[in-house]
Amino acid sequence: MRLDGRRESSNVEDRRGGGFSSGSGSRMSAGKKGGCFTIILAIVGLFIGMKTGNWGLFQSSAGDLIGGGTATTTQSPATRTNSGSTMQSDELKTFASRILASTEDVWTNIFKQNGRQYRCPKMVIFSDGVNTACGSASSSTGPFYCSGDQSLYLDLSFFATMKQQLGVSGDFAYAYVIAHEVGHHVENELGLLAQLHRQMDQCRTEAEANKISVRIELLADFYAGIWGFYENKTFKSLEDGDLEEAINCAHQIGDDYLQKSAGYRTVKEEAFTHGTSQQRMKWLKLGLTTGDISKGNQILTCPESQL
Repeated sequence: MRLDGRRESSNVEDRRGGGFSSGSGSRMSAGKKGGCFTIILAIVGLFIGMKTGNWGLFQSSAGDLIGGGTATTTQSPATRTNSGSTMQSDELKTFASRILASTEDVWTNIFKQNGRQYRCPKMVIFSDGVNTACGSASSSTGPFYCSGDQSLYLDLSFFATMKQQLGVSGDFAYAYVIAHEVGHHVENELGLLAQLHRQMDQCRTEAEANKISVRIELLADFYAGIWGFYENKTFKSLEDGDLEEAINCAHQIGDDYLQKSAGYRTVKEEAFTHGTSQQRMKWLKLGLTTGDISKGNQILTCPESQL
């Protein structure tokens, strides 16, 4: 991506080195404290554990993050290594700040064109662990959005994990991660997140709630694509291979792909929370190629077979 000279967002808070405060109350939950939504699901932890022996990464349960229920006691944040140099970290912070600024411009304009006002989210850069309105989380959670404080949370070392453990790299793939979490904020601004979360709370089984979770995540993928369309239309910032980077990232974090990579002989569709690789690529690409936000309604209304 061509980002030289672009502005950085003023809505970035750097909490690196802060960790958990004493007496932090609960693990991340989507219960009464507000919904928390991640780009990647817990099965990645199993995949990484099998491949590397490191069982700390992505150890949080997707059920704790997305489903309802009572929050549990906070665990100590996992020790991380190979987080990269200070220079690399500062460069990534600048990159993330510029991407957030771009999402602010794009969504402010889209909302204005539709007679609405867009309230920009805050992005919190952290390391090891962080306290949020949705509870406490360690870096192993991965990037996430908390509707309780309208903030997205990002440990910059996640990008190294994407490259080293999932084989996903490239600045536009990293931008997609941020834009996806901003997509959850857009859902929140439109009132969709609270509505769908209430529906999940009313589900009688986890499998039923997971189906709603999949639609929430696919819509965030679609909104990430919408951002990419207008980012490129305005600044001509995408270079050769950028689109493929994002599409490849969507493929690598599909529920079915991750289960197979983790060694599952039979894919368990009832455990899907984010969507298959084909679904994630489909809706991300639709946003990227059309820029038509109204097409997102299909995700919430179409039969499951058409997702």
